[in-house]
Amino acid sequence: MEFDSSLAGAGPISKRVETITLSASHYQDKALRSLGKLPPFSPILNKLMGTLADEDVSFGELADLIEKDTVLAGNVLRMVNSALYGRRGTINSVRHAVSLIGLSKLRNVTMSLSLARMWSSQTAVKGWFPAPFNQHSVACAILADLLATEMPVDYPEGAFTAGLLGNIGMMLIALSLPEERNMIQENYTTTSASLTDCERTVLQLTHAELSAEGLRHWNLPAPIQTAVLHHHGPHPDSEGGIAMSFVLEQADRIVQQHGIVVQPWLRPAEGVPAETLSPLGVSNRILESFQTEFESIRALFG
Repeated sequence: MEFDSSLAGAGPISKRVETITLSASHYQDKALRSLGKLPPFSPILNKLMGTLADEDVSFGELADLIEKDTVLAGNVLRMVNSALYGRRGTINSVRHAVSLIGLSKLRNVTMSLSLARMWSSQTAVKGWFPAPFNQHSVACAILADLLATEMPVDYPEGAFTAGLLGNIGMMLIALSLPEERNMIQENYTTTSASLTDCERTVLQLTHAELSAEGLRHWNLPAPIQTAVLHHHGPHPDSEGGIAMSFVLEQADRIVQQHGIVVQPWLRPAEGVPAETLSPLGVSNRILESFQTEFESIRALFG
């Protein structure tokens, strides 16, 4: 299965988009065209995206692909030998590392590293800072995944990917709408309005809507699209008990409270992580697990 940035095809977000005004449609189309400016997905990223669409992938196939990418292979070995896994002996085989990490964890790590490398190529865009974007994306993904293991969430297996890709709309705005992005930033930094309110004032749509539409073009599963679309609320009803969008919202808030913001000019969320976590009915150890896992992966970004 090949995933690309083609704008063809219909999906579950299209009905939502049709309700946006013509002006918003213009901005959306212009922003989504910037998907084509991103480097093409690597073979390993294509394969990993395929696993989200229930494509069968074996450990052997993934190990073969990782071994062909020297940088990715080195980072996978570096992570599995980090304090996160606490191994006494050194692991120097990708196949051994794959068997230790497991398919789900391997997918999360390699997808994070592959996308971060792709996104970091956009360093020439004035006013856009890839490093904090990458770190915030990975932090949200890790924490959303941890929360989804202890909460009755619909489609918990998609929490990491939803957290990782939830803010690509912000990057698309920076890539394709620089004047509008400057207006959004000015409105945000000179008022007390929220980012989404500033986006809607300028564009008549938000980065969450752009993110969800981008994921539709990448053919990611509908539950991930829906979670990303609503991760700033309102949250849809969920047959599983709790909407994944709510989990993303809480993960984003806690990550911001840790001072990990998407861009340097954004205000961290008010409050402290432990107080935000408390009403969710999950273990306090989640914050420790988050910090350990995030620090281990963040080191791979150099």
